[in-house]
Amino acid sequence: MIPEDRRYTEAHEWVRELGDGVVRIGITDHAQNQLGDVVYVALPTVGDTVAAGAAVGEVESTKSVSEILSPLAGEVVAVNDALTDNPELVNTGPYESGWMLDVRLDGGDVTALLDAAAYAELTGG
Repeated sequence: MIPEDRRYTEAHEWVRELGDGVVRIGITDHAQNQLGDVVYVALPTVGDTVAAGAAVGEVESTKSVSEILSPLAGEVVAVNDALTDNPELVNTGPYESGWMLDVRLDGGDVTALLDAAAYAELTGG
């Protein structure tokens, strides 16, 4: 099930608007399924500036290492510290407890990203 309250990228990140120009970013269920068991997550530091399309961290699994790309530009205002000790949250709750970072947007348009139907078409889901 692909949540309809978010937007998606072709690189399998999701974005949910939190209000006041802040978005939450994570990877999709499709992405975590492709990765397998997540064993480590590296995230940026609060206060870091991120560029749209730039790597902001990485996810390491038993199969591979994948970069986390920021869908939009802005400043990191929060990271999910729970992933440091419990990276498996990305597998068990990619849309909830496995979120990765919150970004205060510096321009950019969330609606330019894929909606749930377009993402489902992309992934065959």
